[in-house]
Amino acid sequence: MRVTAGSTTLRRVIKRLPFGDRLAEQPDHELVGVIRMPETTVSPLRSIGKRVIGAILALLATVLIVYLDRDGYRDANGDGLTLLDAFYYATVSLSTTGYGDIAPATQSARLINILVITPLRVLFLIVLVGTTLEVLTERSRQAFKIQKWRHKVRDHVVIVGFGTKGRATVKTLLGDEKVEPNHIVVVDTNQEALDAAGAMGLVTVHGSATRSDVLRVAGAQRARAVVVAANRDDTAVLVTLTAREMAPKAHIVASVREAENVHLLKQSGANQVVISSETAGRLLGMATSTPVVVDMVEDLLTPESGLAIAERDVEPSEHGGSPRHLPDIVLGLVRDGTLYRVDAPQADAIEPGDKLLYVRKVTQVEEVNGQ
Repeated sequence: MRVTAGSTTLRRVIKRLPFGDRLAEQPDHELVGVIRMPETTVSPLRSIGKRVIGAILALLATVLIVYLDRDGYRDANGDGLTLLDAFYYATVSLSTTGYGDIAPATQSARLINILVITPLRVLFLIVLVGTTLEVLTERSRQAFKIQKWRHKVRDHVVIVGFGTKGRATVKTLLGDEKVEPNHIVVVDTNQEALDAAGAMGLVTVHGSATRSDVLRVAGAQRARAVVVAANRDDTAVLVTLTAREMAPKAHIVASVREAENVHLLKQSGANQVVISSETAGRLLGMATSTPVVVDMVEDLLTPESGLAIAERDVEPSEHGGSPRHLPDIVLGLVRDGTLYRVDAPQADAIEPGDKLLYVRKVTQVEEVNGQ
């Protein structure tokens, strides 16, 4: 379905918006599976080693307790408990085998078994079946992480859609923009896409971003930016409307396939709209006659190597001068949030607080770090 221009269509879209917050009102443990926090990877050998060490410590603690209170135990042989007997009793007791040839006889020994050795037995079993219990406790750990994240997350970036455009957006944010992975939230309905985002260390939310409660769970109301990279223009309009309703101050960037729908996205609240199909079509057309121009454009849009378009603050020594006379290749000047091309009259003189858009050369060191 392709969104067409007109206020009638916009009103219909608004009527379809679900502004309920039932999902956002759920407790954190109910959001496990909806929100997925990134996992820290641990090598199998290290994980097994930690469990073996824990089991040995529990065993040694039990041996020490039994040996210090050896007079309170009865041996079937009647010759008292040795250190070896203490190891033997601790082993069969912690493993719940319990042959019965050595047993606590005094009241104090039995009390210690109840209060100390039984908890150690439980700890020992937890260590031995740690893998199974880890799966069982995954929900609790995720709930704790979700609770902690939801209370702390601020000024993050919400990306709706993790297709080709969404992945490229994340790559740029992590590389050129230096955004931390846990400050990027991906919203999608495709579990495979969410798994790929989670593997990159990103926070993921499973659900349709056309629903306000899903965006609220993603923290869109506290986000500094929302990137709408949906595959359909009508979905992009719905998401933009929902996001703008929830986050009036967020910077919303939307991707649209058809140029005729740009104004509709603008009306919906998008600060910037990128026409994906038309831009690609222009490059394809230019490639037929001036392929080197396309190569240069791709170089400028690829921050990992060659040349890149960047933004920087002006230096005090540059105040009052013309951006056209700087050593850098300046493309434009940003003043009070408004972009002026370098040939515009407003860009004749640099003022304090201005920012410059210029062509930056990526050094070899930056290329290596990017790889």
